[in-house]
Amino acid sequence: MPRRGKRTKSAQIREKLDHPVIDSDGHLREFQPLFLDYVRKVGGPALFKRYQDRFKGSVLGFDLRGGDLYGVNQDPRDPKRQDWRTPRGVWFGSPMQHTLNAATPFLPKLLHQRMDDMGLDYTILYPGLGLALPHQADEEIRGATIRALNTYFSETTRDYADRMTPAAVIPMHTPKEALAELNYAVTELGAKVIMIPPGVMRPIPALHRKYPEAFPDAAWADNFGLDSLHDYDAVWQRCMELKVVVTCHGGMVPNTMWNGRSISNFSFNHIGNMALQQHWFCKSIFMGGVTRRFPDLQFAFMECGVGWACMLYADLIGHWDKRNLAALPQFDPANLDGQRYTELLREYGGKFMDGMLDRPETFLPRKTKVTDPVLLDEWSALKIEQKKDFKALFTDTFNFGCEADDPITAWGFDTKRNPYGARLNAMLGSDIGHFDQPDMTEVLEEAYELVEHDLLDVDQFRDFTFGNAARMHLKMNPDFFKGTRVEAATDKLMPRAKSKQKTPRAA
Repeated sequence: MPRRGKRTKSAQIREKLDHPVIDSDGHLREFQPLFLDYVRKVGGPALFKRYQDRFKGSVLGFDLRGGDLYGVNQDPRDPKRQDWRTPRGVWFGSPMQHTLNAATPFLPKLLHQRMDDMGLDYTILYPGLGLALPHQADEEIRGATIRALNTYFSETTRDYADRMTPAAVIPMHTPKEALAELNYAVTELGAKVIMIPPGVMRPIPALHRKYPEAFPDAAWADNFGLDSLHDYDAVWQRCMELKVVVTCHGGMVPNTMWNGRSISNFSFNHIGNMALQQHWFCKSIFMGGVTRRFPDLQFAFMECGVGWACMLYADLIGHWDKRNLAALPQFDPANLDGQRYTELLREYGGKFMDGMLDRPETFLPRKTKVTDPVLLDEWSALKIEQKKDFKALFTDTFNFGCEADDPITAWGFDTKRNPYGARLNAMLGSDIGHFDQPDMTEVLEEAYELVEHDLLDVDQFRDFTFGNAARMHLKMNPDFFKGTRVEAATDKLMPRAKSKQKTPRAA
């Protein structure tokens, strides 16, 4: 066990709190030789060789015609990179100067022993490769490597389940593929948390037929809800049956519009990337009516903050107010008085209109060819009757992972600015193991600055670091925290069943 020096500030803060601290988004990293052994066991020798041939020194295995995305060879002066606009990926992506912090994400036992110093009672851990493997184009390699990854972390963290649980990766190219791994991960491996990508990049049919090599540079994002290639309701239903939250985690995906396309600056490509991916996914499932059809299913958007969600929530309400079916007639060209419109153009157009209204070009707004109310009503899946209906439909279902040093977290709690006094469910996500958190013992210390700077009060901080994450999982699975260090505290959050016993009548 690492030698202990003086107590960390995070540990001191934790001692003063009257509640546990749940980390909703920590990270584990894969020890590559061990991970490759799992790939060999799961996929067999032939598939293992194919995978080895594909990754060629990069465990991610992305095919990039313009050069390396995640390795050290990212010279923007390379003509091939310039020709393909190959985005610069992450480099120096993990803490290294502090050796203990460098080793901890690879070793669940070491992480378990250090959690008191970090001020954390329980952590949900996302595998690093879980951000990349779901985007593998080869279906067999995708399935085998994800199964290997899930088995790897299930087995290596099992002895430390009192304080941590890994998220099982679920591929989403098709509902069939998703259901297969979902059933295996939960029923066979015992996973309590799953993670999906925010979308799948698919070829644009007309372009792909003529220029198949253009994919994935020319692609559209399928976000599993609105206009999806498949109906994913069977996946959402199975999540309900298995009592798991649908947690979504983005990542740096090669050659897609999700990233910036800077060939020289990773930070440019990374800033806003997670929020943009989650914005698309959240908007897609919301406007596709998923939350209306599955009102009890919980969704969590990780490592993206909550600021974009506050904007999306307000923007949805504003658009519905102007573009719901009852409001559309005020914009319909069919309701325009063409004669009066022309008279106004003649009267007030002045010299600029001389001769214009007698020309053959159409100057009146064109009437739409779409008249079917079913096609005109873009909000029909939501069954919204009044603006305030958005509040419950959005906030009862969605949860948002926020990093410790993000001051915008306070926006989620701001009932004065969020329409209809909404409070969005922001949850602490440490992001340990990534460059975003160089010293993992400072997570709680940085988070507590929200209180010290008067951005959150102590009750809001309790919900941010404990209540929101706990309630989210308890809504889906009342037994989620059984046998863990936080079981007693989370039991107090469970709604008490009303007694059916009648009150004795007075004698």
